[in-house]
Parts: sequence; C-alpha cells; structure tokens
Amino acid sequence: MRALVISGGGSKGAFAGGVAQYLMEELHHDYDIFVGTSTGSLLISHLALDKIEKMKQVYTSVNQNSIFSNRPFSVKKTKYGGKEIGIDHFSVLRNFLRGSKTFGESHNLRKLIKENFTEVEFNQLKQSNKEVVVTVSNLSLNQVEYKSINDYDYDDFCDWIWISCNYVPFMSLVKKNGCEYADGGFGSMVPIEEAIDRGATTVDVIILETEVAYYNRLPSRNVFSLLTNMHAYMLDRVEKQNIRIGKFVAVNNNAIINLYYTPTVLTTNSLIFDKVKMTQWWESGFNYAKQKNIELNEIKEQDQ
Repeated sequence: MRALVISGGGSKGAFAGGVAQYLMEELHHDYDIFVGTSTGSLLISHLALDKIEKMKQVYTSVNQNSIFSNRPFSVKKTKYGGKEIGIDHFSVLRNFLRGSKTFGESHNLRKLIKENFTEVEFNQLKQSNKEVVVTVSNLSLNQVEYKSINDYDYDDFCDWIWISCNYVPFMSLVKKNGCEYADGGFGSMVPIEEAIDRGATTVDVIILETEVAYYNRLPSRNVFSLLTNMHAYMLDRVEKQNIRIGKFVAVNNNAIINLYYTPTVLTTNSLIFDKVKMTQWWESGFNYAKQKNIELNEIKEQDQ
C-alpha cells in the first residue's frame, strides 16, 4: 500500500500541492492512504478524488478574507520588501467582547471547505477504496486524534478538516463532542507513523520546511509576532520528532519513506496568504519534485 502524507504549513501548502501534482500526474503514483495535518488536510480530499486542477485553482486563490471571519492582525509591508503582521486591536477587542477565547475566528474557512468539497464528492470518495485521514489535537484530553473519512458523515468530516487547520489562538477554538480541539500540528505535524500504522509500505512525505534551518528569526516586534515565533519554534520541534519516529517505525515495519522538503525558505509567516506567491510556490513544488526524481534516477543508473 502506498500513502501520501502532507505536513502542516499554512500558505506553504501550495508548494505541497505542486509536489503532489507531479507525483500523481507524472509518476502516476496511486495512493491508497492520504494523511494530512492542518493545511495538508485541506489538500488531501481533492487529491484523493484526483481533482488536482480544481484544488490548485481554489488553493492559490485564497486570501485572508477567505480564511478569517474575524482577522486579528493586519499585514504590513516592511522596509525590506517583506511582510509582517501587526495587531488589529479593534478586531481582537471585538472578539473578546463576544466571549471568544481566541484573538480571531476562522468560520469563513469552514464555509470555504463546504463550498469546494461537496457532499457529492464526499460520498464519491467514501465509496472509493481510498482512505483519507486528518489530524486534530484534542486539548481537553491532551492527545492527538486521527479522523478517517470512513468513520464520519459529511458535516462531521468537514468539521474535522476545519479543526485540523485552526491555528489557535489566532483562529477558532472548536468544541466538539464535549472536547476542545485545535490544529493537528500541535501534536503531529508530520503523521508518518499513522500512515504506516494503517498499512502503508511506501510513504511519500511532503514536509513544508527546509531540511536544514537557513535563517535566524527577526526580533519580535509585537505580541503577535512573538506568539508566531514561539509557535514556529514548538512546531519545528514537533516536526523533527515526528520525522525521527516515522523513520524508526518505517525501519521496524520494512516500509520505505520518500521525503520531500522545501528546498528554500518560502515564508517566515505562513498566516499570510498571497495569491501571487502561492501560485509560484505551487509551480516550484512541481518543478522541485521533478528535479529531485531526475537526480534520484541518475543515482540509480550510476549504481547499476
């Protein structure tokens, strides 16, 4: 059995889409299992349906308003040409006055999911032999949970996809089945182990970070940039641990892992959704996967 695993990474998910497109359309990899975390969970349903062009069009067209029903930050250009986030004090205050536990809300993302992943597509996917699994963090029980399409109806599964992407405290904290849930990346950023536990013998893993750190983060300018830096640090630790565990489990189960990292730093703030850049990242993901496989084939030929 072959599995595709896509890590979390916010707007960098566009790069993962490009890699997946090459693996499926050019290498003709037929996946039995799809496992995604956060942004990865948004991609895998349409990949499993083989609706890559539809996913590309949707994914590279989203902006802040597509995600946030109440955006807690503003996006500002830096003097060096980059972008950073600043606090939108009015939006944050309004959210707290409404009794919210988070700075912002992401109900627009929930609507976007249902608009682009229809009940007809859900039923089509559920009747196929593909298993689609999304990762969520159960904050109440302090554990990671994996939600398979085979176990839920349409509305519930759309909820789990949405929950998997909720990067609290910037996005919605969701209470479901008596528990509070948040972004799956807080517990399992790269769920390789889950794919192998479900029977995968070959796993293609798309990791939305560089294999080696190439930069030092700029000093925090406000509480939001401090929080995003802290989150990035913790998620980086989780990611590396997931990869180590995944490699260990693969060795003990005679499974093969193919890792696809981003070759360069795409962005230092994955909460910023930029259509132009995300379109470029999708194309660069496709080209990177192509070049990587050309190099692997050359190595194999030399060994023979």
